[in-house]
Amino acid sequence: MRVTLCAGTTATMTETKTPFPPYCTEDRPYFGIDIPFMRHLGLQAEHVEEGYARARLPEHPSLVNSRADVHGGTLMSVLDFIMSAAARGHDPLNVGVATIEMSTHFLEVARGELVFEAHTLKRGRSTAFCEGKAVNTEGTTVCVARAAFRLIQLSK
Repeated sequence: MRVTLCAGTTATMTETKTPFPPYCTEDRPYFGIDIPFMRHLGLQAEHVEEGYARARLPEHPSLVNSRADVHGGTLMSVLDFIMSAAARGHDPLNVGVATIEMSTHFLEVARGELVFEAHTLKRGRSTAFCEGKAVNTEGTTVCVARAAFRLIQLSK
């Protein structure tokens, strides 16, 4: 059976129905918002809660560099998104973010499908500090990042 995943991509599934992750809809597949660039990458949002977010990036030939490794810009973009999701996880429908600063460390070559996870280290009234990582299918952490985000109250 072919189904549409949260990020608008399709996959063959054996289950009859897959629910959307928290706060995801077909129009707003990234925890209550739409990010066309994440759709372009094929990112699949999986879970968000206060202080934590997770997403999956399927393997795709357009996301690699000249050595067939996942491009560093792809890793950084997805880490920026997943950390921002953790930063707004306490109220994802009413809080947006803007990245203030981000640092990234590439630990291993990234290949194949990757899982991205992020945690909020500290959240204040207007700023959140987060860390995230990308893990390959063997469980190896291939990339880590830390970032600071400005919290922005969205119009209701």
